[in-house]
Amino acid sequence: MIFTETPLSGAFVLDPERLADERGFFARIYDPRELAGRGLNPDVEQSSLSFNPKKGTLRGMHFQTPPFAEAKLVRCTRGAVYDVIIDLRRDSTTHLRHVGVVLDAENRRLLYVPEGFAHGYLTLSDDAEVTYQISARYSPEHACGVRWNDPAFGIRWPGEVVLINDRDRSYPDYRP
Repeated sequence: MIFTETPLSGAFVLDPERLADERGFFARIYDPRELAGRGLNPDVEQSSLSFNPKKGTLRGMHFQTPPFAEAKLVRCTRGAVYDVIIDLRRDSTTHLRHVGVVLDAENRRLLYVPEGFAHGYLTLSDDAEVTYQISARYSPEHACGVRWNDPAFGIRWPGEVVLINDRDRSYPDYRP
């Protein structure tokens, strides 16, 4: 796996290192020793799948509070998404900054999202499918979010939001 650190402290884009031959290629997309060796959380408590039939669907910006804060390893296995993370860690030098990355079935990239980050995405294609490996179990009592278009973050989404649920639309403005 090829690790590229993003401008946000502790967040990485991972590209599979392909071993190719006449059959195609083989590549690792998860290795707990490599993650731990870089100081990243390798724990996987659950794996989840999100299917989005409509281009322009926005999901986010979600996070869980301690003790259920989550690290995530996110990959788009079908279609394409613009995946965004926001550093909400108050003691971080990159607090309130965000990064957006295109994840799609073609580039096979993964995004490592540390604990203390909000995460969400906008689908860039119909029938987009996203998989998650998550370090903590889902806890509805600890599930939170920040608004996708909050001016505190200044996210420039690369397309029109045509579908968003009421919960994601109505998160309040971020208050540090």
